[in-house]
Amino acid sequence: MATPAKTFPTWAILSLVTNGLLLLAVILLLLRQQGVAAFLRTISPIQVKADTPSQPPPELGLRHKLNYQQWVDILKQEAKVAVQKRPPRLTILAGDSLSLWFPPEFLPENRNWLNQGISGENSAGLLKRLELFDRTQPETIFVMIGINDLIQGSSNEIILNNQRQIMRYLRKVHPKTQIVIQSILPHGGEQVTWEGREKLLAIPNRRIRKLNQRLQDIAITEGVKYLDLHPLFVNNQGNLRSQLSTDGLHLSPQGYLVWSSALQLYSQMELEAKR
Repeated sequence: MATPAKTFPTWAILSLVTNGLLLLAVILLLLRQQGVAAFLRTISPIQVKADTPSQPPPELGLRHKLNYQQWVDILKQEAKVAVQKRPPRLTILAGDSLSLWFPPEFLPENRNWLNQGISGENSAGLLKRLELFDRTQPETIFVMIGINDLIQGSSNEIILNNQRQIMRYLRKVHPKTQIVIQSILPHGGEQVTWEGREKLLAIPNRRIRKLNQRLQDIAITEGVKYLDLHPLFVNNQGNLRSQLSTDGLHLSPQGYLVWSSALQLYSQMELEAKR
């Protein structure tokens, strides 16, 4: 990683985050990490032509072919190893394929990460398997869940109730852990090429935005933290920015870089201060 430019000192970025300007702070961090050219490629809107082939989703090899129960068994075993080894600063990613496919090399350093994501997971499924990592004693748990609920036709009330139960469970079982609920990301609108395109297009992105607003209110009420990633991924039309996605649903390497930068800044500013 390149040495940070002196133009944007750490104190300036800390100040931006403290004032809630997470988007600008992430942009500045990207600028520091990648230079001006990469920065412009990342933040500039990209008009994708209809005949432009989409990038394939990340390859998971044989693991991608596992069924749900096989995934649960693997995550249970990985959590068991974390219990036995007790790695310092253990941080858990809990969620669906967006968390599952998070490139390990993009995850913020100085933490030990346990990925508990399953492709196709919904909020009810996650709620049922939270017990898998009951004994891990993590420092932080980041949760992102909900888009598959919407795809599967669940109502807002069902999604929010499950989210509320997830928050309450995690607070009860992990009283010393920092619980962070992350917003649901938008989809790519008419540029979606994912195989379930029609199901996604049936979900207005304005519904996701309003759902996130209610999710934030619940997080505040339940005493957990809320990380609003939505503004970092949305374009002027309210859709998932094409350069941050492979198919209008899943994230590209650029998308994961934005998410990673947000996690890094949020961890430094919102979480480290509470340690």
